[in-house]
Amino acid sequence: MSHDTYRSPLAERYASEAMLTLFSPQTRHGLWRRLWLALAESERELGVAIPDEAISQMRAHLDDIDFAAVAEYERRFRHDVMAHVHAFGDVAPAARGVIHLGATSCFVTDNGDLIQMRRGLALLRGRVLAVLRALEAFARTWRDLPTLGYTHLQSAQLTTVGKRATLWMQDLVLDLADLDHRLATLPLRGVKGTTGTQASFLELLGGDHAKVRALDAAVCQRMGVAQSIPVSGQTYSRKLDAQVMDLLAGLAASAAKFASDVRMLQSFGEIEEPFGKEQIGSSAMAYKRNPMRSERINSLARFVQSVAGTANQTHQVQYFERTLDDSAIRRLTIPEAFLATDAILILMANVAGGLEVHPARIAARIAEELPFMATESLIVQAVRAGGDRQEAHEVIRRHSIEAARAMKDQGVPNDLLDRLAADPAFPVSVDAMRATLEPSRFIGRAAAQVDDFLAEVIGPILVAAGEQGPATEAVRV
Repeated sequence: MSHDTYRSPLAERYASEAMLTLFSPQTRHGLWRRLWLALAESERELGVAIPDEAISQMRAHLDDIDFAAVAEYERRFRHDVMAHVHAFGDVAPAARGVIHLGATSCFVTDNGDLIQMRRGLALLRGRVLAVLRALEAFARTWRDLPTLGYTHLQSAQLTTVGKRATLWMQDLVLDLADLDHRLATLPLRGVKGTTGTQASFLELLGGDHAKVRALDAAVCQRMGVAQSIPVSGQTYSRKLDAQVMDLLAGLAASAAKFASDVRMLQSFGEIEEPFGKEQIGSSAMAYKRNPMRSERINSLARFVQSVAGTANQTHQVQYFERTLDDSAIRRLTIPEAFLATDAILILMANVAGGLEVHPARIAARIAEELPFMATESLIVQAVRAGGDRQEAHEVIRRHSIEAARAMKDQGVPNDLLDRLAADPAFPVSVDAMRATLEPSRFIGRAAAQVDDFLAEVIGPILVAAGEQGPATEAVRV
């Protein structure tokens, strides 16, 4: 590997070999040759005079691409598609005169891009399933462990560690539904011609409209896609790119929400992401254990979300049948967005599969806050002991404020119960109050909700998937 030129960190550090292979020049231009072969085969079926030798030579040279020859042709022609047409003709001379017959450059570039995106979405689907498997196991293990809930980043009613994990999973379930919709509906551009009118193919097929429609369908079938977009200009609508990039941004956002929660939980000391035996948290502070994987998720997610905006901007300036200002940015953003989302989901599966829970720390933090959250139960106890509801409320309010102030200003433990027990106006013993403060009494249906969600939502998804997609993927750095 050369260290004298820039390489994308996504390729060098983060994305998987599978995604890198998918968006490699070999895969991209191998798809172009397969599209040219599908076009020639379909044209011959419909009566165009294409010799058998042309088809056999094209089929024999789908992957042995001479990239040096392509580079020389492109230097001369300043046109990448024609460079590949000529290089393909060099190894399939019998087909030289019919390669790309009736087509415009977008026949291979657009159809090829859509196929790569479909394959990329299928790969990402496997990544999502890997995360769901990891979180399913985590949620099941910690289904009933009480923990502080938070609203407004302030302590709120208790939930459970497992229930919180179902919130992360629910986001991915929603993303998965969007992903499956895109896989089911993302078309090819098909065979549309220079401005989308199919004029060249109509002429090639003797003015037979039915044959032109059949040609479009045949090419799609040969490339393994059910349908083409009904109408197009020279390119398929860049709205499709925007929709796919929005999907990737949604996946990134779900992962980033998870990562942000993990980062805060790690700062509380309650839950930590995995940490390697020899991993260094800080070059200066040797004791540190930083949530670097979760931080990387957040960082990469911001990049993916920025791409969604550029895709919509590109779509809106494709004047009339097309402009070429989509070309350079699509070469950058589409592969990089897929590579980054791939890296994000690999990291998320890694973190989810290795989360370390610290029950003692969780219990200690609950103990600091639970007396405040039990005020309603304490009021009920006071009334049962013969007290007045409004008077009990006022006593608890006053002592709660004083206890919270002491915790903040003096750093003392929460002594609300001791304060109440010492107040003659509150007719409940400290032992009776402490018995009320069993954390499991304050989690509502959280544990049952975990059971229901895993059984009714996650279980069917994972059963239907079987072993689809990679179970795990190593984090590269």
